[in-house]
Amino acid sequence: MKRALLFISTFALLTAVACSPAERSPDAIRQDTAKATAEVKSDAKAVVQGVTDGLKIKGPVNINKATAEQLQTLPGIGSGQARRIVAGQPYGSSDELVKRHLVTKSEYDRIADKIVAQ
Repeated sequence: MKRALLFISTFALLTAVACSPAERSPDAIRQDTAKATAEVKSDAKAVVQGVTDGLKIKGPVNINKATAEQLQTLPGIGSGQARRIVAGQPYGSSDELVKRHLVTKSEYDRIADKIVAQ
């Protein structure tokens, strides 16, 4: 009997605590809402930028005809690397970038499907 009473009391106490709403001020709610709205806005801008960048690319970049600026649109390719790639044109195949030590193997793996040598 005592066990049952203890169990019921504990259950009732836990239920009351768990169901009690946390007291939050309207200012705290407004701040949380503003933060969430800012995050959504930032994410939406990133999506729009990604779509815009994707639409600008008309297919793989031809490393034999590309300018340094075009090569810099590839992931991980900086201005110095882009200038060295342009200076080394022409290429028989895109993997010559690795063979000539212009990009590392991991950098090449990131851009391999985005470049051609024609």
